[in-house]
Amino acid sequence: MKKFFYFIKPLIPRSIQIFLRRVLVGNQRNKYKDIWPILKSSEIPPKNWTGWPDGKKFAFILTHDVELQEGHDKSIRLALLEKELGFVSSFNFVPERYNVSSEVRNNLTELGYEVGVHGLNHDGKLFSNREIFDERSQKINSYIKQWNTVGFRAPAMHHNLEWIHDLNIKYDLSTFDTDPFEPQADGMKTIFPFRVNKNSNDQGYWEFPYTLAQDFTLFILMKEQNINIWKKKLDWIAENGGMALVNVHPDYLCFDGKPGLQEFPVQLYEDLLIYVKENYAGKFLNILPGELALKAESLFSH
Repeated sequence: MKKFFYFIKPLIPRSIQIFLRRVLVGNQRNKYKDIWPILKSSEIPPKNWTGWPDGKKFAFILTHDVELQEGHDKSIRLALLEKELGFVSSFNFVPERYNVSSEVRNNLTELGYEVGVHGLNHDGKLFSNREIFDERSQKINSYIKQWNTVGFRAPAMHHNLEWIHDLNIKYDLSTFDTDPFEPQADGMKTIFPFRVNKNSNDQGYWEFPYTLAQDFTLFILMKEQNINIWKKKLDWIAENGGMALVNVHPDYLCFDGKPGLQEFPVQLYEDLLIYVKENYAGKFLNILPGELALKAESLFSH
């Protein structure tokens, strides 16, 4: 069904896609209330977990998937908003879907932000079969090298953790703790980072699942008017010492005027940042995923 959907998706107007998904999510929401947004037992720390550095209570990691040119063109403005509030984040761009400006990438890294690769062309076919993945992974690796990055997230949160070993990365962001509304809904059932080893020599990468609901799900499909769901989940993660990782798309942010069909006011995202800053000052670790990948090994005892 998933393959069929992505085959016919280009033929379906975006407004119809959103309408159908809203109906589906609305029908499913009550069904999944016991596993979303909080999945009990996902707060159990992994084996040998020692906690976050410097006595921090929890980690707060900001990531952005840039879907289209419009999102690309909003990226610097979003980064400056975060910087003003004292936060850093990563931006994941799709190399062959729109023009990814080297100027934008350089500006982001100069500001202290991180750039990652978001699939290759965002058509839902990356993991369709091994032949397609093998062909595309070579191109993805060339962009990873060209952009001097160490991180990856697949479009639509599709994933095959074994195949992802073929990418020259230190971390992957293509999973989540629990999200039954995603097309590939097999959650990792943890709010902590974990290692995906390739073999007994421990050659592998770190997996950082997102743990706060995606902006599109909350504000476009569910049409939430506030950040109460984000706050509830974040408070629970903080209480349990986990990793609050969110994926916010610049494409869906409305900075000026009335939000469009698939936009929401940037103030909602700003509210999240202010909430964390005011309620957890000095207690959270806001770190780039690439930096976390370098430190992650030290968070476990041996």
